Amino acid sequence: MSIRIGIMGYGNLGRGVEYAIQQNPDMELAAVFTRRNPKDLKVLTGTAKVFPAEEAEKMKDEIDVMILCGGSATDLPEQSPKYAEMFNIIDSFDTHAGISQHFDEVDSAARKSGKLGIISVGWDPGMFSLNRLYANAILPNGKDDTFWGKGVSQGHSDAIRRIEGVKDAIQYTIPVESAISAVRSGEMPTLSAREKHTRECFVVAEEGADKAKIESEIKNMPNYFADYDTTVHFITEEELKKNYSGIPHGGFVIRCGKTGRKEEHTHIIEYNLKLDSNPEFTASVIVAYARAAYRLHHEGQSGCKTVFDIPPAYLSPKTGAELRKTLL
Repeated sequence: MSIRIGIMGYGNLGRGVEYAIQQNPDMELAAVFTRRNPKDLKVLTGTAKVFPAEEAEKMKDEIDVMILCGGSATDLPEQSPKYAEMFNIIDSFDTHAGISQHFDEVDSAARKSGKLGIISVGWDPGMFSLNRLYANAILPNGKDDTFWGKGVSQGHSDAIRRIEGVKDAIQYTIPVESAISAVRSGEMPTLSAREKHTRECFVVAEEGADKAKIESEIKNMPNYFADYDTTVHFITEEELKKNYSGIPHGGFVIRCGKTGRKEEHTHIIEYNLKLDSNPEFTASVIVAYARAAYRLHHEGQSGCKTVFDIPPAYLSPKTGAELRKTLL
């Protein structure tokens, strides 16, 4: 029997989830839920139905895992606890400073309903989080650094688009090369957020909007831009579509650690990603964790989980014997 997946929100991430489901034979897209007019939405999967978001509760018995594809700024803090009372859920909540509170709220809702939720799934938080954990456990005497980009941050771009007067926007996170070089050399420098990254924003303002106010709101937005050197460019909608339509991203997790009787040996662990499409890669990670959520729930587990709590074998469609033979 296929794992029946629901998609809540059909933007870049939602479409990426649909592509990923098509690559996983043990899954099927059962339904897409949207705040737009369902008649205006064309999905690729002919057997999948499109419903208004408010009708999701009617599908409780027809969806095994609901994947929430909204933004972290305003959508997921409300949606994840709400839908965890109806479905097993996966989200990609990526506001690092808010993860603990988000976990508690989803955990409370999921335990009440007997469902299971996995939050903050993607590549950071997500795959990068796992690699930070592995590296910290292996090299306890050391220091880790994470660099993002150069690439488009979906969460930061979404946060800008929520500002009054913004018609559209895209944000690039850019690592500072001198900081990367210092970390890779084994120097273990202490670097502030501002010293590690810059942020560049390309904004299409509504006609008559106060651009100075928009720029100020961006640069002073806590958890997103306030701690970074941020440049804001106001451009036309045509320029945005022509020059900034792609969604690449990537980054590095680097840990430098010392071992030996006198700590004379230096080791560097590095994990890096180079992504042509940020949302499609994120969606691929999410879909693998949807499989894990389905399996764990069928084992009787409930409440909220993160990537730290999921056995790696639960992500794969292969059996334990197949994994030991092919990957171990």
